[in-house]
Amino acid sequence: MSTATPDSPPTAAGPRRDRFPAVRPPGYFAADADPAAVRAFYAEHGYLVLEDAFSPAEVAALKAETTLICRGDRGELPDHPHAAAGESDDSVLARFLCIHFPHKCSPVMLAAARQGATISALTTVIGPNVKCMQSMLFIKSAGKPGQAWHQDEDYIPTRDRSLTGAWIAIDRATVENGCLWVIPGSHRPGVLWPQRWHGDRRFDCAEESHGFPFTDDQAIAVEVEAGAVVIFNGYLLHRSLPNRAPAGTYRRSLVNHYMSCESHLPWGQPPAGEHVAHFDFRDVIVVAGQDPYAWKGYVDVHKPSVRPSGEGGCGKWGGDRPYQEGTGPGGQ
Repeated sequence: MSTATPDSPPTAAGPRRDRFPAVRPPGYFAADADPAAVRAFYAEHGYLVLEDAFSPAEVAALKAETTLICRGDRGELPDHPHAAAGESDDSVLARFLCIHFPHKCSPVMLAAARQGATISALTTVIGPNVKCMQSMLFIKSAGKPGQAWHQDEDYIPTRDRSLTGAWIAIDRATVENGCLWVIPGSHRPGVLWPQRWHGDRRFDCAEESHGFPFTDDQAIAVEVEAGAVVIFNGYLLHRSLPNRAPAGTYRRSLVNHYMSCESHLPWGQPPAGEHVAHFDFRDVIVVAGQDPYAWKGYVDVHKPSVRPSGEGGCGKWGGDRPYQEGTGPGGQ
């Protein structure tokens, strides 16, 4: 539980800690914040920051587990065999931008998906019954790219717009090392904007949303201390820029995706003979409340995989896509 400091008295958003970032934009909440204030800010802006959600011990465990996963000690990753015993951790971590579904191979990552302060905030903004369908572990060492403007609902469709990301900062996230940027309120139109190839080496192999009525000038940097969680709507436009911090610097984060249990999850191709309108992907874990479709049972389909960064081409992300010259992480 957070405690107020003399220069940061309790507010509707809860007591503040005198920690990074020194100047906070609106939307930074303590774990004991007024749920009504949390719900109202999220509805208006499409995101919020839950400060000090993870303890220093929990953050340290996530860091250590990240290294073990990258070394192959939690199971071999596709195209990434176990690291040699004598290879340094920095050398191993530098191979990766992102690992999908780490909760499938790591009890520590699975526990993070169920972590109490995060789930409490999720039930405030989603509802009492919440399920999780995805995890992504970003390592993002110095020099690694970011991801262009996008909406998570482009990749994980829900039927009730309840998709919500919980972005757990394992390291302090800053503008220099590639923190999240969001366009507040961009979730409200409820439109999934078209996507196209960006050709910009600042970004990885995922496509870029375009055609939306917002500008980069409206975006804000969401700088957070390690242990904070950024919670954001599946329709919110967000991006990150490259990690331009010195060598040996990381911007590790664990991103879990959630939605209401009441909604079907039409993710992927339905089985033969099943109409798409009835399809409900069941590789999920219930993290709060009850699942009204529990009678359908659950499956274990997704396995850990490695996301291409674009440094070796994008052939494993929907086909090879050419990058423009002169747009590397050191550029604009």
